Amino acid sequence: MAECPWRAPFENAHCAIFQFSTLDNGAPRVRSHVLRDTLAPSSPPHSAHPILVSTTDVRTPKVTQLAQSNRVEAVFWAANTNEQYRIRGRAHVFPHRSLGGALHEKSSVFAQLKAEGFDWEAKRKEVFDALKPDMRASWARPTPGSPLLNLEDAEKWPRELPTLEDAQDEETRARVKEAYANYALLIIEPEQVDFCELGVVPNQRTIFTRTEEGWDAQRVVP
Repeated sequence: MAECPWRAPFENAHCAIFQFSTLDNGAPRVRSHVLRDTLAPSSPPHSAHPILVSTTDVRTPKVTQLAQSNRVEAVFWAANTNEQYRIRGRAHVFPHRSLGGALHEKSSVFAQLKAEGFDWEAKRKEVFDALKPDMRASWARPTPGSPLLNLEDAEKWPRELPTLEDAQDEETRARVKEAYANYALLIIEPEQVDFCELGVVPNQRTIFTRTEEGWDAQRVVP
């Protein structure tokens, strides 16, 4: 069975926060993201090609930037193991169904997930429901990056939101629906992983490049 040589150490490092870079008319734009899940099809060779799942707001500039070019790089630093993962690949946004989007058309990995019955809308809801209430509420604010002329206006924003099933009144339900409509999954499909191990002596660095059947590995000087 095909295996991914970097997935086990990556998951064992428990990398939660990463820096995510896009291009805006040739200029780099970087922000921090939270890794929500790592998954892959169950059937080889696609089982060797994991994808990374995070979240975003569909109103943010990064979504427009990804529509222009979805080539991205994500950098993870594991402080407990002194490991760095620089992951280069393509990013895809899976929004509310009203905004469309067909991930199975993006690559063979997504096509295989669809063939195995994977439900991206169910995954989107699963991740949303697992978020902290204050994070869910962040998608019910005005458009990120829009002018805030009066700081007191921020006091009117919801500070926490429950899941839709736990909403106790219609006003809260409307807020949750608004947040859910603005929320999307951000999915990174790795094509190259630069794995640097600084917790061992001598330091080691390996560059994994995705192939049709798995990954090629090349050791390089750290």
